[in-house]
Amino acid sequence: MSRDICIHTWPCSYYLEPEKRWVPGKLSLTSLSLKFITDKTGKILVDFPLSSIIEIKKEASHFIFSSITILEEDHVKHWFSSLQPSRNAVFNIIEHFWRELLLSQPGAAAQVSSSPMTKGKELTGLMACSQKRLEDTAKVLHHQGEQFDNIMKGLDKIESDLDVADRLLTELESPSWWPFSSKLRKTPSETKPKEGASMSSSEAFGKEGIVIKIPAIISQRTESHVKPGKLIVLVSGLEVQDSDSLLMHRFERDDVDDIKVHTPYEISIRQRFIGKPDIAYRLISAKMPEVIPILEVQFSKKIEFLEDALMLRSTGASSPAEKGCSAWHAASGLMDRLMHCEPSSGSQEGGQTQLQESQPFVSEEEAEELTQILRKLKSLALDTEVELERQDEALDGISSSVDRATLIIDKHNRRMKRLT
Repeated sequence: MSRDICIHTWPCSYYLEPEKRWVPGKLSLTSLSLKFITDKTGKILVDFPLSSIIEIKKEASHFIFSSITILEEDHVKHWFSSLQPSRNAVFNIIEHFWRELLLSQPGAAAQVSSSPMTKGKELTGLMACSQKRLEDTAKVLHHQGEQFDNIMKGLDKIESDLDVADRLLTELESPSWWPFSSKLRKTPSETKPKEGASMSSSEAFGKEGIVIKIPAIISQRTESHVKPGKLIVLVSGLEVQDSDSLLMHRFERDDVDDIKVHTPYEISIRQRFIGKPDIAYRLISAKMPEVIPILEVQFSKKIEFLEDALMLRSTGASSPAEKGCSAWHAASGLMDRLMHCEPSSGSQEGGQTQLQESQPFVSEEEAEELTQILRKLKSLALDTEVELERQDEALDGISSSVDRATLIIDKHNRRMKRLT
């Protein structure tokens, strides 16, 4: 997937300084650049990287028309006006991606011009991202396992309560004043004291555990009303906050009805209601590619990838364990190919040239770092597989306990009807 993806396009006008006139067209924002294309000829009048921007401001042209001005490093100033849906919406989105690019890659332009990224560094970065994704997935699976454990404790409590109900019904069916009564009392030792102290620790982690927090541009009803804020992915749901960290809305895990991925940088979250308007938020963020794989794990049956985001969907549709194992095998094979490349034999005159051509792509330090990451990935993948097997067994136990409790409840209902 190419990194320079079109994020948003807005109709607007650009001030052409040599001709002293406004030209209608479209302003397009990608993850790395900003460009303006005219409507009539389709000519690209402006195309510059976001890293070259010095300042973005809201100004008024001729003291009347609201505009956005962008100042580049060479002190070239660009004027954009008649922005749709609104100037504030366009300004907030462009400023967000510009700031996030500067924060994530300080001095990126100088590094690219002076020394390009080596294959070893690129591979290390990819494997580090894979490790983080698998760690986030393992965290979500851990919380899911704790939920299964809590369900089992709840079912044990239900069975204990049903035993008490059975004793009370037996006493009602054979009251103490009846001479032929045989009160079958159960000793207190039959109760099941399985309330452990681990509940408090699991609740402390489970309810408010933050998986990831990213800055985002938020719109609720219309695209013209947007504002900066945050998206927080919890193990128990999602939270949307404004720029002052004030809660705008909290989606519990069961409250989310659908999540649509419009692009790798834009999603929408909806909670449906009957008889009143739905609650829906649309979020754009430069960090969204880090969140979408986590949402795909948490809301696998509710997430939908639209046409523009299908390229992201195709990158990983396997289970968490398969992802870790495939990353391990792929990276291991690549490491073997890179580290075992030997210089070809040749004449002594061309020895230096051949030595330069056969120089390994990965240094010893990078190879050692990759080896450590691959070991962690393998360990995480194996732990994930064990956790999934444990959860399958827990689901079988929950299913049998629910069936048993249902039968006992039906039996008690029939006994109660006979008493009434």
